[in-house]
Amino acid sequence: MPAIGFNHITLKVNHLESSLAFYVDVLGMKLVHRGATDVYLEWGDAWICLLERPHDKVDRTESSGMDHLAFSIAESDFSEAVQTLQRANIPIVRGPISRGGGWSINFLDPDGTELELFTGTLADRMKVWK
Repeated sequence: MPAIGFNHITLKVNHLESSLAFYVDVLGMKLVHRGATDVYLEWGDAWICLLERPHDKVDRTESSGMDHLAFSIAESDFSEAVQTLQRANIPIVRGPISRGGGWSINFLDPDGTELELFTGTLADRMKVWK
């Protein structure tokens, strides 16, 4: 069954309003649909559903599950994106650093989900990964 690309991800969030503000106002995602407990957002070719589930809190110390979610960004837009995160006082986990064939910054959304902006491609990473 050959997949043809990334389709979407659904993230459980504790508070829909604060998460929506972060993803739209800070990251610049486009609101496509708003329901009672969910929103659908577009960001480039990717789309994301934020689903309010306040009782399903995630323990970030668990060893299994998603580590982080990475999005591609043009290198020409990377510095401005970093400044946007810094101005908004978004918790930065790592970076900005040059690693794996591109520039990278990892940061947290309001629920502690780790996100990454990365300027490289898989081919770039494989050239330098050991």
